Amino acid sequence: MIGLVMVYSASSDIAVQNGGTPTGYLIKQGIYVVLGLIALIWMTAMNIDKWRHPIMLKSFFWIVVAMLVFVLIAGQSVNGAKGWINLGFMSIQPAEICKLLLILYLSDVFSKHQSTMSHGLRASVHEIDIFKMYIWVVVLIGLIVLQPDTGGAAINLSIVFVIVLASGINWKWGAGLLVTGTASLMIVLGPIASHIASSGSKGSYRLARFVAFANPFGTAKGAGNQLVNSYYAISHGGLFGVGLGNSIQKMGYLPEPNTDFILAIIAEEMGALFVMLILFLLGIIVVRTVWIGVRCQKTYESLICYGVATFFGIETFFNVGGVTGLVPITGVTFPFISYGGSSMLVLCASLGLVINISSQQKRSKMVDY
Repeated sequence: MIGLVMVYSASSDIAVQNGGTPTGYLIKQGIYVVLGLIALIWMTAMNIDKWRHPIMLKSFFWIVVAMLVFVLIAGQSVNGAKGWINLGFMSIQPAEICKLLLILYLSDVFSKHQSTMSHGLRASVHEIDIFKMYIWVVVLIGLIVLQPDTGGAAINLSIVFVIVLASGINWKWGAGLLVTGTASLMIVLGPIASHIASSGSKGSYRLARFVAFANPFGTAKGAGNQLVNSYYAISHGGLFGVGLGNSIQKMGYLPEPNTDFILAIIAEEMGALFVMLILFLLGIIVVRTVWIGVRCQKTYESLICYGVATFFGIETFFNVGGVTGLVPITGVTFPFISYGGSSMLVLCASLGLVINISSQQKRSKMVDY
């Protein structure tokens, strides 16, 4: 509900400037929220073990790969990255869907071989088929790197790191797996991504973001414009804000006020204390998700919870860090608040998985009693 209100406030002026109506983005975001709630309810009611079926996982994998390949060939370019499939009524971002795929796939693989993972990969290489898993992950994240979508690749890679480390694998083999996987991406895809980036506007755009991060006020009329105006918005809002709807920076000064930089608009209109409230609410979701994972008796369910918590936590960190200048701007949305269909659907579906697991825990307690 906070997201709907703030998307309306942040986007009304931009919508009019783009030739639309003040409620244009609000109506679309309302539809995305309804679809997200439907996805959440469906994931909550669905038998979670169905996602472990080989046909289901393979189909999901190839659909995501096909979409990632399509965006590289004919995807819609936004802010220097070709990461969107334009369907007319909405745009799909495959890198968002990939997060859910990795959570489900890695949780399934590691939970099936939990008893042998603690002895190292040598005890279970043939059984776990670690090479196939390795290739799957490299292909998925590699395609995201090639878009290039730095933020999306970093979040997906973080999910992989946490699930691998939480799986119970022998720490030496786990560290080796993560290091070799990251090295493979850098060695194989690094030169390709660099060539693509340096061959056109995408490269200059990515470089500009790092320049803006290092010296925002020195590049305030160029690459640092977004970050400087974000600072102005946060400073103008102070502790209590200037009032809902009264932002100055959303009047065309701050690009992407309803997506990447919606947090800056919230800070300006509602104040730093309200921002802290939102972060506190998101923190409750993340901590509660981890706690549900700790209580799980099944490794599969525990790893899903850890993966979802990582997804929510890292995405929040990148968005808040980008808006405040703690990290380079990566174009990552603010969970449940920013405008966007793909993000809302995947976030709600992931949360539905956690609620499903939590409800199973409550039912098992009732049976015990």
